[in-house]
Amino acid sequence: MGLLDRLSGLLGLRKKEVHVLCLGLDNSGKTTIINKLKPSNAQSQDIVPTIGFSVEKFKSSSLNFTVFDMSGQGRYRNLWEHYYKDGQAIIFVIDSSDKLRMVVAKEELDTLLNHPDIKHRRIPILFFANKMDLRDAVTSVKVSQLLCLENIKDKPWHICASDAIKGEGLQEGVDWLQEKTVQSDPSCEDMKR
Repeated sequence: MGLLDRLSGLLGLRKKEVHVLCLGLDNSGKTTIINKLKPSNAQSQDIVPTIGFSVEKFKSSSLNFTVFDMSGQGRYRNLWEHYYKDGQAIIFVIDSSDKLRMVVAKEELDTLLNHPDIKHRRIPILFFANKMDLRDAVTSVKVSQLLCLENIKDKPWHICASDAIKGEGLQEGVDWLQEKTVQSDPSCEDMKR
């Protein structure tokens, strides 16, 4: 690290790095959301299903986000837990038009929330109720009810209705995540409750 890097870090001029886990079932729109959050010149034109995980970066006004886009296919979901310890925030994406798999999404969320590396941490969770443009989509309020989000009492959380293809709702979510991440200690210290 050079002298200017150290000096800017000491003065608080350098942006804070935040490690975010992007989770959710396959085909919920995780990769499309992350792609849309990148600068337009860095966006991919063709989005393909994520196998395993990919690492993407994007910036907000005060933070540099490193996002671990985790595959949501059933055989890869057990890999999520290997990244919980280093995550400082979570983006959980739900396909709001897929009512049949909403139960599976809730099971995965419950498993996540009860994992020892997450359970006692005050880690912010941003939910995107994605694919709001589809005819069968339920509202973000309904998604919140189906996932029983009101039961999450020990972590800050927020749900946004989104359309990842058009980018609708994404900035609201990132603004909330940025605010919560800046407010909290980036290491998301353990909560003693």
